[in-house]
Amino acid sequence: MAGVATQEKTGSVDLPAAPVPSVGIGKTSRVGAPQAPSQQALPQRQALPQQDVAWNGPTPEPQAFARETTVGMPLPSDRPIAMLAPDEPALETAPRRGRMQIYSRQFRDAKPINFGRVSPRSYAVHGVDVSRWQGDIDWAKLRTQGANFAYIKATDGGDHLDPMFKTNWRRAKEAGIKRGAYHFFYWCRTAGEQADWFIRNVPRDPDALPPVIDVEWNGESSCKAKLSRARVLEKMQVFMDKLERYYGQRPIIYTAPDFYEDNLSDELLNYPFWLRAVAQHPSKVYPGRRWLFWQYSGSGLSHGVDGKIDLNVFHGSEEQWHNWIGPRTTLAQN
Repeated sequence: MAGVATQEKTGSVDLPAAPVPSVGIGKTSRVGAPQAPSQQALPQRQALPQQDVAWNGPTPEPQAFARETTVGMPLPSDRPIAMLAPDEPALETAPRRGRMQIYSRQFRDAKPINFGRVSPRSYAVHGVDVSRWQGDIDWAKLRTQGANFAYIKATDGGDHLDPMFKTNWRRAKEAGIKRGAYHFFYWCRTAGEQADWFIRNVPRDPDALPPVIDVEWNGESSCKAKLSRARVLEKMQVFMDKLERYYGQRPIIYTAPDFYEDNLSDELLNYPFWLRAVAQHPSKVYPGRRWLFWQYSGSGLSHGVDGKIDLNVFHGSEEQWHNWIGPRTTLAQN
């Protein structure tokens, strides 16, 4: 996801004082220790009815933030989607008051795949992820093609900022696209300095989607380290804890099949996942793993972008999308 993906492979900020979330790694226990000491866990949010959501993570304590912030969003339920998105765009109708308009998928694919019974078209809400490699994007045009959300490359490691991040971040919002930022994790840098670098460069916007940590084995990087599963999980946890404290939203984990098999199967069950699966449905590539986003193509084509673009779907109906992005705020103490 750090560049233009076309194959099934992987390639100091003062933080507000707050406890580190008590989150289990794996089925039973946490690996490693947080960077900062913590004596109390974050309070658990009341579980919502199963028919509405399948994800209920902890939310930060109100005093951890200096202003009103959007807190962790739940995952939509895993119910199968029965209705297919139309091949042709529907006649435009006025969106419900206060809700963003959802555009149907108009993307094409340079390397189309037959996913079988449950294809990407089976899902109602489509989006993209982008980086410098997409160049100068016509965001208004891209939105009408079905980019209802966009994840934008922000940072790599502890010292690299995507040169298009600030422009893409601003223009996506101006076009009415729901946007979030992602960080490409380097295994040769400390997790704490990577979190600080992301925080320094990505605004704390309560309207943004949760931040994403992109974890892959990247053979093209100068960092050739291949850490143990325990060490991978420990570093990820430190990074995610810092982001959750600062942004007030539980980070989403993006990954690919080989890295997932080596490190993440049956782990981090309290975190939402964004899964790369460009040849089969995620249920076949990641059996048993619930997911929030599915990246189904690295060879998408769309008006508004020169060249190829990554294509994604949200795991839920249009109604579930609106419920998921709806405001869930807590007022901080002054």
